[in-house]
Amino acid sequence: MAIDERLSELGLELPPAPNAVAVYKPSLIVGDLCFTSGHLPVNTDGSLHLGCVGRDVDQDAGYAAAKQAGLAILATLKSELGSLDRISRIVKLFGMVNCTPEFTQQPAVVNGCSELMREVFGEDVGVGTRSAVGVAALPLGVVVEIEAIVEVKA
Repeated sequence: MAIDERLSELGLELPPAPNAVAVYKPSLIVGDLCFTSGHLPVNTDGSLHLGCVGRDVDQDAGYAAAKQAGLAILATLKSELGSLDRISRIVKLFGMVNCTPEFTQQPAVVNGCSELMREVFGEDVGVGTRSAVGVAALPLGVVVEIEAIVEVKA
């Protein structure tokens, strides 16, 4: 099944692919790998998931924000690659969670993105390596920022 069909089957809609707002590229292909810059949890209407997990929002809201950041990553990859069907493997996700020092469930928050990739691409292609870390602040006050490395087909 084509990935666009899979997204539709899952009832998922990609937000517009974000543009660079500083001196960087949203994605860059090097050999057979595509690296994305950090992606924020942007909704289809352009609004962002804001807040600090453990203070302003709970773990479930963090999970939802990570899923939305994953959809933004997919939007960038589709724009860069022309088709999400060119992805042969999710190699690595790196998730940063805006959270209080006491909050220790960063992996559960970043699962929002990881589980999205598994749902969309399947276990073999969609599950790669991952890091999930807590940070004191993120750009614009967002809940999460996530970057990805994916292997691509020519």
